[in-house]
Amino acid sequence: MTVGLNAFLIVAGLLFAVGLLGVTLRQNTLVIYMSLELMLNAVNLAFVAFSRYNGTMDGNLFVFFIITVAAAEVALGLAIIVALFRRRQSVMVDQLNALSH
Repeated sequence: MTVGLNAFLIVAGLLFAVGLLGVTLRQNTLVIYMSLELMLNAVNLAFVAFSRYNGTMDGNLFVFFIITVAAAEVALGLAIIVALFRRRQSVMVDQLNALSH
């Protein structure tokens, strides 16, 4: 039994939708950040599915570069969130409405 392109795209769409709901409905910056990463991984899944369906390595190459950039993004994003928590003692979005304090 082989899994077709439609199944991969449905899973990628569901992952992206869950991530989008997390970004729009949550107030915690860590949960928002994880939801953004979930959306990024949904796009990666779609790239790999299209690459497998077409029989090329183009999508896999994009995914490799996206994961490389995402690793740097995670380090920088978490550093920013830790700095915000140390300064404001909160990671809730509604309490982080101004740049200075």
